[in-house]
Amino acid sequence: MLLSQNPRYKITVAAKHMPGDYDIEYASPWAGANYFPVSVKGTPAAEWERNTWPSLENLARNYPEAGVHFQGCEVYNRSKDVGSVTANWFSELLSPTPWWKSLLPDFKTIPKTELSDGMDSGKSFTSVCINTAIYLPWLVSQGLKNGVVFKRAILKQITDAAAPGMHHSGKPADLIINCTGLGSLKLGGVEDRKLYPARGQIVVVRNDAGKMYGVSGTDDGDDEAMYIMTRAAGGGTVLGGSYQKDNWESQFDPSLAIRIMKRCVDICPQLTNGRGIEHLDIIRHSVGLRPVREGGARIEKEKVNGTWVVHSYGYGGAGYQSSYGAAQAAIKLVDEALQERARL
Repeated sequence: MLLSQNPRYKITVAAKHMPGDYDIEYASPWAGANYFPVSVKGTPAAEWERNTWPSLENLARNYPEAGVHFQGCEVYNRSKDVGSVTANWFSELLSPTPWWKSLLPDFKTIPKTELSDGMDSGKSFTSVCINTAIYLPWLVSQGLKNGVVFKRAILKQITDAAAPGMHHSGKPADLIINCTGLGSLKLGGVEDRKLYPARGQIVVVRNDAGKMYGVSGTDDGDDEAMYIMTRAAGGGTVLGGSYQKDNWESQFDPSLAIRIMKRCVDICPQLTNGRGIEHLDIIRHSVGLRPVREGGARIEKEKVNGTWVVHSYGYGGAGYQSSYGAAQAAIKLVDEALQERARL
């Protein structure tokens, strides 16, 4: 969307999956999605998250049609979770002095007298939750308004995107932006072996939690997680979850679903007015594969068979909360590459 705001660029988006599709290859619609800063201070990823917040805040404040709304959050830390998959994933979120404490509104430490049994510390703040079923089509609408053409395509090789006839102009594309996520593991000309999935399973319910919650870990397994968020505009409440590395399974696990629901009802009795999980009104069970990359996301430019390619993939579970900052970084590379091309 940001790139399309520059009228110099004539953009065609070619993709196998589009908003409205639900497929295990397409991570975006399965996400919560929210803004929980998890990137380590001083890293490029932390800057992407920092630079994304103003845009998400603006959408929540001024563009209700985008499906983004503000939500109060509580995040709890248990010392016994140190070293767990979830605690490592949430390390910056759980820090007593996170880099984002002055960025997000209403940040405060929860007094120990208000902590539930088993919780060693906690913090509260205001963030946003995104209804992906509204937000993704809204992004398409913004692109369409700016002249972007969307088309279905299945690419075996990255440079196929520059082939005559792929771009709506009928001419070969001057530059390719690769945003294929886990697809870059097998995409010819890329084949990035640093990519792997982190399987997430959630339960979406009609019950209202009132707040967004996160906990440093669970007692049910090192790769299981506990988080709750209510999507904007009637999108339901997301109960999570899991962070299962190198797990490609697309079908939901009923036993895991029961553990997820029990954990969420325990931390937020409001979901069922103090009753059991049988009083959760389930909309659906969902599974998505986070596109994680060893060493972090890739925002780089290179020439592949004479065509400039800007890569932007591998954001794991931080895709939405990194999106605008990462896009800004990628656009700088696009501008650099096209300026260099023009000089040749």
